[in-house]
Amino acid sequence: MAFEGLSEKLSAAFKKLRTKGKLTEADVKSAMREVRMALLEADVNYKVAKDFTAKVTERAVGSDVMESLTPAQMVIKIVNEELTMLMGTEETRINFAGKPPTIIMMCGLQGSGKTTHSAKLAKMLKKQGHRPLLVACDIYRPAAIEQLKVVGAQVGAAVFEMGHEDPVTIAQSAVKHAKDHGNDIVIIDTAGRLHIDEKLMNELKEVKSAVQPNEILLVVDSMTGQDAVNVAKSFDELLDISGVILTKLDGDTRGGAALSVRAVTGKPIKFAGIGEKLDDIEVFHPDRMASRILGMGDVLTLIEDAENRLDQKKAEEMARKFQQNKFDMNDLYEQLQQIKNMGSVKNILSKIPGIDQQVREMDFDDRQLDRVGAMISSMTKAERENPALINPSRKRRIAAGSGMKVEDVNRLMKQFAQMQKFMKNMNARDKNGRRKRLPGLGGMNLPSGVFHGKGKSKRK
Repeated sequence: MAFEGLSEKLSAAFKKLRTKGKLTEADVKSAMREVRMALLEADVNYKVAKDFTAKVTERAVGSDVMESLTPAQMVIKIVNEELTMLMGTEETRINFAGKPPTIIMMCGLQGSGKTTHSAKLAKMLKKQGHRPLLVACDIYRPAAIEQLKVVGAQVGAAVFEMGHEDPVTIAQSAVKHAKDHGNDIVIIDTAGRLHIDEKLMNELKEVKSAVQPNEILLVVDSMTGQDAVNVAKSFDELLDISGVILTKLDGDTRGGAALSVRAVTGKPIKFAGIGEKLDDIEVFHPDRMASRILGMGDVLTLIEDAENRLDQKKAEEMARKFQQNKFDMNDLYEQLQQIKNMGSVKNILSKIPGIDQQVREMDFDDRQLDRVGAMISSMTKAERENPALINPSRKRRIAAGSGMKVEDVNRLMKQFAQMQKFMKNMNARDKNGRRKRLPGLGGMNLPSGVFHGKGKSKRK
């Protein structure tokens, strides 16, 4: 999960503040030293980390905080606000042309995910009703043109290519093609480079001069930390980029790039790549990202993910089955597929406010969703509709068919029985027809197979 290490260290620093009824200036400065060290370990630019903690300290030692009934919460609120300011205060959208087509020039180092994110951006814009045209201007990397054709076909976007012609000519011809064929957005996939190469950088300047793009988006691998900021600075000095796309924010990202790039270049992070699928891209919201870094969740993004990735009709049908206590293995399988569409379990939990830190630290194994799916797929239609039919011999057959053990099938059956009991309790009504209040989720366990250690934290 992105920023996991940084989040843990910040939580530890604030935990010490929460134990104090009243804060002194020394308490605040001590906590800020820990925050600065956490930022530096996350590969945040040294000057950015120093300026950030200085601003927080200046605000936190004010009388409003010191005299507050909950000074620790006030300090966390200030850190949240300063983190948001650091990353850009609010989301920045694409600057659309007054007269189509809007031209977006994608640039970046080789291996940063530029071609894939060109397609991701095209898919996002297509969902918004646009007709994007992908342009293959990377004539140097082997199979780059073919790769763009493949991902273009997957997202349903047209791809313009002229083989190994001059990139400036390709870009100009593509813009003319877009005007003639009604494409209102042109996304130019330029050649990636292994380092800041003068010849290739000059080529980018020539493409920019020839087509006058509305947006120049730099694709940056967030896993590279401080190096990503140096790359952004070099590209910005040469091309005057309009924004950044941070990739691999779903991985074990230390956070240096996200927290430094705006402060160093003055250019906003516009989009974030959050997974390998072609719809794993989202608008970058600084305020929401700050909340996630501080372990406060991001419920707005979670809601948007649900709206965009879940099937509304299936969700409504599932709700009816819940109310009627008719939930079977087919429905469980469908729910697993819906969860997979939302991303990793750990990423989903990271966006839920109030989730206990111990739950966040569990080593979730998303492959277990596939294993459960395999066991359900190995059941007959009758067994899926009526799991009570599954006797020991059937369990052995299901285990063999899914490559699992009988113990795994037993665990699935037990958890399914718990779910049915929970739903029955939810729908129970008193003698007046009112829904009974649940005493809590006491008997409802998290599915132990989804994470290692049978539900225990990795930490001892």
